[in-house]
Amino acid sequence: MTNTDSGCEEHGARPAEAASSDPDVLRAALVREATARGRADCIAKLQADVVKIALDLLVREPNTVGFFGALTKTMVEEGESVACGVWLIDEDGRRCDLWMAYVKDRLYSPEMPDWSADPGESPCEGAYPCESLANHLFTHTPGWSQTIEYESDDARLPASLREFSRTMDCGSTIATPLRLGEHVLGWMTLSSRRTPECDGQWWRVVLLEAISRQAALALHHSRIVDQSRKEERRKAILEERNRLARDIHDNLAQGFAAILMQLQGARREALFLPPSVAAKLDIAVDLARSHLTEARRSVGTLRPNVSDGEEVARALKRMAGVAQRTTTVPIDVNVDELPRLGDVVEREIIGIAQEALTNAVRHSRAQRITVRAATVRSIGVRLSIADDGRGITRERPSGGFGMTSMQERAERIGASLTIVTAPRSGTEVVLAWEPSNLPTQVHVAV
Repeated sequence: MTNTDSGCEEHGARPAEAASSDPDVLRAALVREATARGRADCIAKLQADVVKIALDLLVREPNTVGFFGALTKTMVEEGESVACGVWLIDEDGRRCDLWMAYVKDRLYSPEMPDWSADPGESPCEGAYPCESLANHLFTHTPGWSQTIEYESDDARLPASLREFSRTMDCGSTIATPLRLGEHVLGWMTLSSRRTPECDGQWWRVVLLEAISRQAALALHHSRIVDQSRKEERRKAILEERNRLARDIHDNLAQGFAAILMQLQGARREALFLPPSVAAKLDIAVDLARSHLTEARRSVGTLRPNVSDGEEVARALKRMAGVAQRTTTVPIDVNVDELPRLGDVVEREIIGIAQEALTNAVRHSRAQRITVRAATVRSIGVRLSIADDGRGITRERPSGGFGMTSMQERAERIGASLTIVTAPRSGTEVVLAWEPSNLPTQVHVAV
């Protein structure tokens, strides 16, 4: 419902008035005509000014938040109002939320830390029922296609809003949709002071509608630009992943395959080697085979469509077996039957286990190493690589690329990584993963 005059009614009444010989009737008709023309000229000038203001703001504030912040401030100042809010529909199209508001002389925007968390530091100050208004805007069907004017005690508003208006002595509110063609992005609202001047509300409606058209266009353009940037980043990342996959496949994997073939050939032909040399050659064959598998796994990580999909339990046993052939330190393996977690998660868990096991074998000076893996709540996994060696020194508890690599792998899958260590008391690397989308936690206890 907009507070604008109907031109059709005026044109229909003018012929009868023009034929009248009554001076008062003619005078009244001329006053209405002059008023209508003045209002039309005012609307045209206002709309032109709005376009100019919007263009100036886009130049000064190229980012979306800055643009809308300046726009809402302009609305409050030029509209002689107390608050201007921007309410946006979420990406799923299921609800509407307050995104930004300029209240009195202060902007509340998403760039402010926890801007809506404290009632004393948000546009909801005084227990303003933001959620009630958001729900009303989203569910009030007429408001999707036209501007709606609300008085403070409007029966269409939720009871909580009417009560708030009575308590705080609020004035009227205008809500207009942010429309782009047939698509509604959200709403802009403009709240005026109590008891607006007579015949003075119509220009606020025109102003808000003109501003909302520019705002919808700017918001749509910003989203298109963001989508384009995301797509470009996605393409760049995909191309880089493909390049790395090609390099690993063509160089490392093929190199390991060639080395493995040469070692296997040498082993077959060297029938009378000393047992110690034959054993070392067998270990070299197993190492080359294992690293060939890891190189192919890396290709699968970068290009999931070529993954070999090795199970975590099987991979842990394989890695422990290969590591055992390179050290005299006993490696105990206690691995339960584990659920399948998906290729991405399994690759990262196996990568963490490989790094932790390699560190334990090479650097711990341990007497025993233990690998454990068990199911957590039937859907998650707890992995532990422990040794009784010298531990990690207090000076550098998280130094080295290996530690960083494990932390990054845990972050990628949202796992909790805990590293417990103490001098001469050994080290334990514990990874816990559950499909809960919780933030990654990395703890180093020394």
